[in-house]
Amino acid sequence: MTTERAGTPGRYWNTVLVTTETAIADDPEATTVSGMNDPLPPRPNRATRRAMQRATRRNR
Repeated sequence: MTTERAGTPGRYWNTVLVTTETAIADDPEATTVSGMNDPLPPRPNRATRRAMQRATRRNR
């Protein structure tokens, strides 16, 4: 139990830290989305990004 200083001089209050986490077991029957945990594709390089921006500006 910790005692913290309140905003008013001479006042204190007690706080109690409580953990509310609950572990949930994995369900082997649960369906997952294919590729959900695959890494993201790499970001295009600068030249490719600039070419995509030019193409976007021309097609407007």
